[in-house]
Amino acid sequence: MAESVVLDTVDLHILRLLQNDARTTYRELAAEVGVAPSTCLDRVARLRRTGVVLGHQLRLDPAKLGRGLEALLLVQVRPHRRELIGPFVDRIRALPESRALFHLTGPDDYLVHVAVSDPSDLQRLVLDEFTSQREVARVETRLIFQQWDCGPLMPPGAGASLSAV
Repeated sequence: MAESVVLDTVDLHILRLLQNDARTTYRELAAEVGVAPSTCLDRVARLRRTGVVLGHQLRLDPAKLGRGLEALLLVQVRPHRRELIGPFVDRIRALPESRALFHLTGPDDYLVHVAVSDPSDLQRLVLDEFTSQREVARVETRLIFQQWDCGPLMPPGAGASLSAV
């Protein structure tokens, strides 16, 4: 398990602002958190170097790309052995329909978030890419009706210290 990085209120404020809009300039960040732009640049560089900030992502609307139906697939792999897991994960991650893949505890081994064009495309995906694989014992499908983003990710206890920020 990775070690936590010590973050002060300025770091936390920068992280909150960047999670709300990663395009915020260093000058805007610095003014908002009350530090010099060069200090802000150094802080963000340290957050990247220590692995707190992993990167920036561009979010796209799946429906506008012809993938308006999203689903969660609960997948059970049998036997659940290391030599099968690597190739399975690589194959699922390479599918253009795959949005996220989670390795789980419990009766299901994986949760796969997929985006497809319509119900027949989802059926094709499940039959051709999942249940046709020898190691896949079961696939359960859950359609996603709606999705909401939640607040920025902060360390435990940091929310109260930044409520006035």
